[in-house]
Amino acid sequence: MRLLLFPLLLALAACDGAEVADSQVQAAASCTGLAKPAMVWIPGGRFTMGEAARYPEEGPPHEVAVNGFWMSRTEVTNAQFAAFVAATGYRTEAERDPPALPGAPPEMLQPGSAVFRVPTPDNRNWWGWVPGANWRHPSGPQSAIAGRERDPVVQVTYNDALAYARWARLSLPSEEQWEFAARAGAKALPEPKDAAGKPTANYYQGVFPARDTGEDGFAARAPVGCFPANPFGLHDMIGNVWEWTTAAARPGQPVNVIKGGSYLCAANYCARYRPAARQFQERDLGTDHIGFRLVDNARPAPMAER
Repeated sequence: MRLLLFPLLLALAACDGAEVADSQVQAAASCTGLAKPAMVWIPGGRFTMGEAARYPEEGPPHEVAVNGFWMSRTEVTNAQFAAFVAATGYRTEAERDPPALPGAPPEMLQPGSAVFRVPTPDNRNWWGWVPGANWRHPSGPQSAIAGRERDPVVQVTYNDALAYARWARLSLPSEEQWEFAARAGAKALPEPKDAAGKPTANYYQGVFPARDTGEDGFAARAPVGCFPANPFGLHDMIGNVWEWTTAAARPGQPVNVIKGGSYLCAANYCARYRPAARQFQERDLGTDHIGFRLVDNARPAPMAER
């Protein structure tokens, strides 16, 4: 699998409780949904990027040095993104008229985005363009985020995530920062289960794409912070939603690397709920399984680290 949206291209030719490092940051951006997420300090170090690769694009392993940085302990939520939109009037790319696409189906000429759907005998495609799908309506006009303010925001493109980051005076993570933070000192991570076999992340249990048994307690996105934090204090670095990075996937092409896997990654398909895993995504195309988190490269290290 190169890209979970590949079938689309063919077809269309209350859970958190981890302590943050800074009480002022927590007060400014707690789960009430204010714009700036709570951050934790990630000490710098060296690691082998791409270690324990399973797919060709994940390697070859190579040594990387990363300076210390602050990272949001969760993915940006619907409530936090809503605060940004309320303050700026920003309209995401899915809410704008799409560019002219000669030969495209009529639905692709309307504002909308890509939505996952369980295949049926009449329609075996996993992804479809849904007019009216956007961050406010992740699965289409009939869906809403009311009551799901703490879910990670989705249907945001790279450009949308970058706009939020700039407004918050923060940055999107580099791929190196993201993988270093996800590994948290571990050389490699097994399938996300505890000693009793219980899932420790939100991913797809069962046979994708036909049946998700929901052993992790969720059949789709989970509110941020519902699963245990890693040793750095970061939640949902594995599963839940893919996350944008600043890494360009191919020189000269508008495609970036996303990391972490999502609730649609299963053992029989994708299996990219690992730090080394990487996927490629068009910058101007959102989906209902891609979100983002932020880093602060300008804020000084905590006193204990100086």
